[in-house]
Amino acid sequence: MQVENFGEYIRHLREKSEMPLRKLAAILDIDQSTLSKLERGERPVNRQMLPIVAKTFNVDEKQLVIMFMSKQLACQLAGEKYAKDILHAAEEQINNQIKKKN
Repeated sequence: MQVENFGEYIRHLREKSEMPLRKLAAILDIDQSTLSKLERGERPVNRQMLPIVAKTFNVDEKQLVIMFMSKQLACQLAGEKYAKDILHAAEEQINNQIKKKN
């Protein structure tokens, strides 16, 4: 499923499970109005919600995190002339940080 924002994906999962908005809002410990805004893309999804969403809808947390973070990066780099070069440089920095930890 292709979605414009991550909140739309959460709405897709919720509706697919036939879960009312109020129930998911309670599980996430947020107001219904806040969840509605998240689903419409009017408020950003909080990274800390991902494990709860994954468990609630029985989806792979790793894939959920990858989808979320890649959308975050894509939004930040949208319109950047050197987006691919920036991603490549970031990958090198991540690899260096991993090497330092090991």
